[in-house]
Amino acid sequence: MEVRTPEEILVHAIDVGVYRTQRKLFAVLILSFLGGAFIAFASQGSSMAAFNLLANPDTFGLGRTLKGAVFGIGLMLVIFAGGDVFIGHNVLIVSVLDRKVSASRMFMHWAVIYAGNLLGSILIAWMMFHTGLFNSSNGLLGGMTITIAAYKTSLPFHSAFLLGILCNWLVCLAIWISWATIDITGRTLVVFFIIFLFVMSGFENSIANMYYIPAGILAKDNPQWLIMSGLSLDQLINLNWLTFFSKNLIPVTLGNTVGGTVFVGFLYWLSLGKRKRT
Repeated sequence: MEVRTPEEILVHAIDVGVYRTQRKLFAVLILSFLGGAFIAFASQGSSMAAFNLLANPDTFGLGRTLKGAVFGIGLMLVIFAGGDVFIGHNVLIVSVLDRKVSASRMFMHWAVIYAGNLLGSILIAWMMFHTGLFNSSNGLLGGMTITIAAYKTSLPFHSAFLLGILCNWLVCLAIWISWATIDITGRTLVVFFIIFLFVMSGFENSIANMYYIPAGILAKDNPQWLIMSGLSLDQLINLNWLTFFSKNLIPVTLGNTVGGTVFVGFLYWLSLGKRKRT
């Protein structure tokens, strides 16, 4: 099985950035809508798998482990079925650094992808709310959905920012290493173990949060789920559409961007770029 060297991965990443920024924006919007939906599927699936364990302090660690084992399916769908996810595209900054793509064109594509991810994620959150599945275990899943969202909107700005950096450092590494081979088994294993690590660690993913927090906001409308959440009135007041953006999405997105562009894209370009050209 042929495996790319780190230098060859960098060349491939630059080529990917050039190719993807040449696509029509309407196609990018569709693929990013799908990417957001795929990550939302993984988010709700991981919550469904682990909510009973997460609700019990004695099994919380086991719950995070199970959640991590499921969540990687989202990135697998993105990679193999085809989809665009904002945080994964951060690593393509190497195309800008190598002067193959203009910064303005890259940022324009990022903006379209981000919007499409948000649309896809919120659609899945809305559909999940209306399926009745949040009634699972007498509404405990609905309560845990609210609890997760309230936690995320209560994070201090600096914590959300740093957790965002750590998340996308790993996510972009998963994508970067997956480019080492075209073998589907090898790429699947890379994605599984690295995404497993980030989710189990509790880092913050802005695209996943586009599902988690809207789902929690919608779930607040059900009195039974509110009771099952066990949250105080003050905690529930801080869970709304404004705090979704101001307390979580903005700092986490900034952190994700730094994690992918600086700690993966820039550092690999800086260390391997000159060797690539000699």
